Amino acid sequence: MLANGAGPLTAPGEDMRDSSLTTSPATGDPSGWPTPKWSPSSSRMIMKHLGVQSAILSVTAPGPCVLADPVGQAALAWRLNEYAAHLRDEDHASFGFFASLPDIRNASAAVAEIAYALDVLGADGVTLFTRYGPNATYLGHPDLEPVWKELSRREATVFVHPTHPAHLDQVSKYLPATVVDYPHETTRAAVDMITARTLKRYPGVKVILSHAGGTLPFLISRLAAPLRKTPGVVASWVTGTGHDEALQAFRSFYYDVALSTSPQVLRTLLDLVPKSHVVYGVGDASVLPTPEYTTTGPTYNPSGQLMLIRSIERLPLRSCAGISCLS
Repeated sequence: MLANGAGPLTAPGEDMRDSSLTTSPATGDPSGWPTPKWSPSSSRMIMKHLGVQSAILSVTAPGPCVLADPVGQAALAWRLNEYAAHLRDEDHASFGFFASLPDIRNASAAVAEIAYALDVLGADGVTLFTRYGPNATYLGHPDLEPVWKELSRREATVFVHPTHPAHLDQVSKYLPATVVDYPHETTRAAVDMITARTLKRYPGVKVILSHAGGTLPFLISRLAAPLRKTPGVVASWVTGTGHDEALQAFRSFYYDVALSTSPQVLRTLLDLVPKSHVVYGVGDASVLPTPEYTTTGPTYNPSGQLMLIRSIERLPLRSCAGISCLS
């Protein structure tokens, strides 16, 4: 199960709510969404309630990038990963983790933490955010290729979680960025990877998109359909990809269903991508799913839920009923 939800992880014995441990002198999450409380015991309680055997923990946006200083980012990423590994080691049956990374535009620092997290700590994969820096460096950007090269070489699982858009202007005070902007950010990052042919050039990685891919399943035809009758050379020159290649890249992503398990959303997703590429998720590990976010409603076959949970076994992760992330 992908159970998303918590604020900063802390070292053993530290108070999770002491912001000086992680965010000082940063100003916190700029998305407008309050950071929920989280603890291993609350996560285990929810896992038991949902029938989840194992959870893969990760830290949500902005992660170590909450700090502006590159040295501070690297230190915070190391600290988060050490604590996640400590949780896993204390209860290996319940927890694994996706590693946190410093700003991946700093390729040397990111690659060093990838090596430490995967080789020394035994992380199950890494978490990337949809963009980095003030200039909207999305995941298909050429500057990020050293990181993708390393992840592909290691055949790593990459969990992509949205972060706030480059501009912080909210539509209204009642609409934090997580409600509408996060799904669009996932779509921007995915389309950037599709047009940059990131997955084709780095085929070793398995990329999981949060929240059923954001708005990507709804909008992929806007990219692909006009290319159907466009000559390949022209299509590649204009958009960076062709019709068949774009759809193949779209279907090669894995999709978690955190906050996206209404029958209408699932039906669209399952009509467009392989069932084996849909994995179960919960949008906030501190809150139990509400009825509209379950897959057992009268318009959806309950057997579909079993399919979603079991499909995670196709990923190169620990044998578990699903993945649980904190976001």
